[in-house]
Amino acid sequence: MDRMRPNAVNSSPLTPLGFLERTATVYGDCPSVVYHRTVYTWSQTLRRCLRLASSLCSLGISRGDVVSVLAPNVPALYEMHFGVPMSGAVLNTINLRLDARTISVLLHHSGSKLVFVDPLSLPLLRDALRLLPHSHQPRVVPIEDPYEENANSSELSAAGGGLTYEKLIGMGDPEFKWVRPNSEWDPMVLNYTSGTTSAPKGVVHCHRGLFIITVDSLIDWSVPKRPVYLWTLPMFHANGWSFPWGIAASGGTNVCLRRFDSATIYAALATHRVTHMCGAPVVLNMLANAPDSARQPLPDRVHILTAGAPPPAAVLHRAEALGFSISHGYGLTETAGLAISCAWKGEWDRLPAAERARLKARQGVRTLAMAEIDVIDGSTGESVKRDGATMGEIVLRGGCVMLGYLKDEEATSRAVRPDGWFYTGDVGVMHADGYVEIKDRSKDVIISGGENLSSVEVESVLYGHPAVNEAAVVARPDEYWGETPCAFVSIKEGVLAAPPTEKEVIGWCRERMPHYMVPKTVVFKPELPKTSTGKIQKYVLRKMARAMGSPRPSRM
Repeated sequence: MDRMRPNAVNSSPLTPLGFLERTATVYGDCPSVVYHRTVYTWSQTLRRCLRLASSLCSLGISRGDVVSVLAPNVPALYEMHFGVPMSGAVLNTINLRLDARTISVLLHHSGSKLVFVDPLSLPLLRDALRLLPHSHQPRVVPIEDPYEENANSSELSAAGGGLTYEKLIGMGDPEFKWVRPNSEWDPMVLNYTSGTTSAPKGVVHCHRGLFIITVDSLIDWSVPKRPVYLWTLPMFHANGWSFPWGIAASGGTNVCLRRFDSATIYAALATHRVTHMCGAPVVLNMLANAPDSARQPLPDRVHILTAGAPPPAAVLHRAEALGFSISHGYGLTETAGLAISCAWKGEWDRLPAAERARLKARQGVRTLAMAEIDVIDGSTGESVKRDGATMGEIVLRGGCVMLGYLKDEEATSRAVRPDGWFYTGDVGVMHADGYVEIKDRSKDVIISGGENLSSVEVESVLYGHPAVNEAAVVARPDEYWGETPCAFVSIKEGVLAAPPTEKEVIGWCRERMPHYMVPKTVVFKPELPKTSTGKIQKYVLRKMARAMGSPRPSRM
């Protein structure tokens, strides 16, 4: 057996792009993408993606070039997840909520050769391009949207020098022999981190890693054949946790939403008989707290996969009470999707609802394709005790971990270390049953009077308050304690006769947690600042808390 080696037959590069060809054969006449009155079949989607790849090559896009896109969840963005890498290029999806300066930085850093842009984002892109040197100007191709009144077709054509997305599709060859990767380690996507730390980094993933995470996610979530998937999770966030390729693999239907609120989601669930959707806990919160006027009966059990931030148990409980089946996991841009999943045990179904929600709020165990995970003590490199209390940094290793950060060897070496672990920067504990639970980002731990406080634990208590809609806790400087917890909250409308006061919220917390963890300051805001994926931007709140300065010296 020592002489047996990989060969050309058994070592074809793994890539999720091949899922589309198979599905077009098996489910060719089945709906692939739905957007308002537009419905494509899988045969049509394959041909459109091949046309896109063909046209990009004819424009001079070659293997390894970066092609960017600035667009919401519309059919073109879905097609680009196949068509762009089928040309050999690297797909770079850009966060719509970034400002022009940041977008210009990302375009310059990535060396993008071409940018597809949604009509509503065209002014933003123009502002970004003005900040780029002439030598680094990418070609611009606007995306039409017949359902947007503000999308002027002549203006779009002029912005693209006569070229638009649909014209590009029309020019292409539907029989194009797409550019397969030379190696499964070839880069396929470039994603910039969401910016909760205010310093996005360019994460590069290869064909192999994206194949692994896609298949892994389908297995872990038990996705059946031909699901109906509602796109509330932005595809530009970690490529929608790999589900553009996953829904293709399962022959499902992608229901695209440009924008949404609770009423839009409930209407889409009913109209399209949606079976699956993903979203950050803010989406769960939106559904759980929707006014009666926005809600519609669910057509059947709707499966929601949530991640991106630790979901408060109170929010999980309210969402499941409405008939949603919630699965919870953990991943990062650097893992291309969920690497840890709260695998559910049948015996937990017999527990009280509040206890079930508490267990489901934990991040869980490694997924099947993740090799190992652990929680380690940063000072010793050893595993922490499995007691659910001793905190350490969550580390992991497996085939879906990124290749590295583009043009940033220093940051890559800090995250991917010689000991064989990827260091996530997330602080967590390991429970006795082997399940991991996040307690905080390392930068969000509050040190008050020598005690390490988990902002997540304080937030979970705040979410249990009947009037609290959103909550985030950060450190406020304190002359005596060093730091104290400062809570920023938004309030639900119409729940109480009068909104609670700071004193009332603090008193409510004192009844439910150790006094040293109780927020010393509560700031009420109409809405908390968030990334496009619903993560609360704590670095913004930290700046606000620092600007407040230290309160008068006090002792508890």
